[in-house]
Parts: sequence; C-alpha cells; structure tokens
Amino acid sequence: MKCPGQDSRYWKASAIFEAKCPECGHLVEFFKDDTTRKCPKCDHKFANPKMDFGCASYCQYATECIGDLPPELLAQKEDLLKDRIAIEMKRYFKSDFKRIGHATRVARYAERIGKNERGNLAVILAAAYLHDIGIHEAEKKHGSTAAKYQEEEGPDIARSILIQLGAKEALIDEVCDIIGHHHHPRAEETLNFKVLYDADLITNLEEKHKDDAMDADRLEQIIGKSFLTESGRQTAREVLLK
Repeated sequence: MKCPGQDSRYWKASAIFEAKCPECGHLVEFFKDDTTRKCPKCDHKFANPKMDFGCASYCQYATECIGDLPPELLAQKEDLLKDRIAIEMKRYFKSDFKRIGHATRVARYAERIGKNERGNLAVILAAAYLHDIGIHEAEKKHGSTAAKYQEEEGPDIARSILIQLGAKEALIDEVCDIIGHHHHPRAEETLNFKVLYDADLITNLEEKHKDDAMDADRLEQIIGKSFLTESGRQTAREVLLK
C-alpha cells in the first residue's frame, strides 16, 4: 500500500514535468515523486522544485515512501514540524480558543525574536505552541492554572505529541525541558529558552494591557528589567508602546 500522493495510479498529467538545471539551464525530466535528478548535460544533481516535503516531517513511512531527503531539504525537516505541532495543539485544546489564540501569538512573537537572535526555530516554535499544553490537566488535577502546575503537567503531554509526530529525541528533550520551567528562568539559560520566555511575556503583557491598561512608564520599566534578549525588548516596545 502506498500513500495516494505517491501512487502513480492517482497521478495527473502534471505529475511528469521538466525543470531547468540551475547550473546549465538544460531541461531535466522529473516525476513528481523524484526527490532529486541529475542533469544529463552537466551532471549537476538538484532537488525536485515541485515536490512537497511537508509530510516527511511527521510521517513515519517517509523514508520508505520517498527515500532519503536531499541535504538541503533535510536541514529544513525539523522546521516543517511546526505546522503539524500547531495542528495538534489546536486539536488538544478543542474549543478553548483563548488558549489556542495565546499559543498562536506566542509562536508569532517567538519566530520574530528567534530569527533576530538566530535561535533554533524548530525548538523555539515547538515550545511556543506547546508551552501551556499542561493547563487543562493542571485545572483537572490541581484545580489551578498556577505556573508550577502547568510546568508539572505540560512536559509529558508535549512529549507524547512530539513522539507521535516523529520528532527527534534531542528536540523533544529540549522542548520538554523548556516547557517544564517556562515561567521560571534558571541562572544559566539557553538562547531558545530566552526567546520563548520573552515571547510569552510579551503576549501576557499584551493580554493584561487590553484588560487593564498600563501607562507607558510602567511598561517601559517592565520591559527594561524583565526581558532576557535584546530582540525581545525591542519587540515588546514595538508591540506594547505603539
């Protein structure tokens, strides 16, 4: 049994096409399930420009289906995971749109800060989408959404989601470690933690500011002393002091 997207019985005429070699411009024929082809004119090997490798970031049968990914796409594999994590986060929270909205905003700010700080976006975005994943279990077990209970319940839930999606063990361990203390920075912290912490803080301040507006001086005081990265402080000023 094959994935329908890779089974030639389901292909349309566009499944076989030609692409220009990026080195010499010669037309090279591709089948839609070719990961790479070698140019017959100059021997340059290049990736299929039309192939969607998104499923390879989470499908356990990806290797059997399309073989080894080209190096340039393998480097992006973990980053592709973020879309699946976002979907699983929404599925887990169901109709709790408050939590979904919060996690989505944290992820948006985390990506912005993470790019500027040159952090590992795969880790940062996974942690951003899942940082509060323990909140429902905290309410159920402890009758509270206090930070310590979120941090206690969140890692196991996050781990099960990430394992299901086929994430690498190192990424899972780092994400779960971040979630397990995301409200409480340690004396020495990783850059990825700092980015998530700042993104969550911006979102929390933004939500609080909408309910009970703080004056600019008070916000500037908080921004000056509470953020862990320079990009976080800059983003906070742009979001909160506009």
